Amino acid sequence: MRFLIPIVLAVAVIALAFHNAKPLPSTNFDESFLPKASSVKYVAAGHDASVAGLFWIKGLTELGESFLTGKEYTYLSHVANLCTELDSLFYTPYYFVSSITPVDSPDTTDFIIMSRALRVYPEKWRVAVSYALRLANGPYPDKKAAADVMRPYFDSKDTTLPQHIRLMYRTFELDMEQTETAVEMILNDVMQPRFKKFRGGFYNKTFRVLGYKGLGATRGSDSTTYNEIKNTIDAFADGKIPPQYAYAHLLSMKKVEPAKVEEPAAAEADTTAAVADSTAQ
Repeated sequence: MRFLIPIVLAVAVIALAFHNAKPLPSTNFDESFLPKASSVKYVAAGHDASVAGLFWIKGLTELGESFLTGKEYTYLSHVANLCTELDSLFYTPYYFVSSITPVDSPDTTDFIIMSRALRVYPEKWRVAVSYALRLANGPYPDKKAAADVMRPYFDSKDTTLPQHIRLMYRTFELDMEQTETAVEMILNDVMQPRFKKFRGGFYNKTFRVLGYKGLGATRGSDSTTYNEIKNTIDAFADGKIPPQYAYAHLLSMKKVEPAKVEEPAAAEADTTAAVADSTAQ
């Protein structure tokens, strides 16, 4: 009973704050409508987890209303940050934000949330994958940071972890390098015992670093190139061809982007200008 009065007071204060809160600001990423975690902890009187749940429900309610009204709701990551500051073991906001945040979102509040998630729940590799993809493809691409996030999962004892996720850190490392260096790194990896069971994954990585899109082209004009890459790596790994030949042959398959054709109108304008200049002289 002695805890009942503080709980009731805390809930009443939070409810009153929500009731009197101003409408969400129109300025993107403005979190002035959210109190600081330190202030909430003081009011919560030790019931941080319960208050975090209330804020999370409020955030989900606002998100649901945005679906009904068609207005974009960009504040959920800010709510989730407050909730996980109050209760770092509150897993739902971590998973929810990592799942719905667009890879190219300019608001990087989710970086703080997912970084916290990996400290508290390092075994949650799905959150790690979302975080790594955001780091690699977000508004400030950082392939090295993405590789650092995924590297610990290579030797994970989690039997549910797919092989391509275990090797994902190497993908980011290869993306950091020039084509020649990336191909050399792949050939070195193919010969390393710790990567022996991942040979199939190197076909796709080589295919990508040579400038082709997709994960293994089985049809279309690129399928011949993919099969040639596969045969070359297999022959190299089995000792049938020397490293120098494998390296040179793979580089010879690098995709060459077609040269841009000059627009006729632009070419005509340049010709007209040249004629005008010669006439003036």
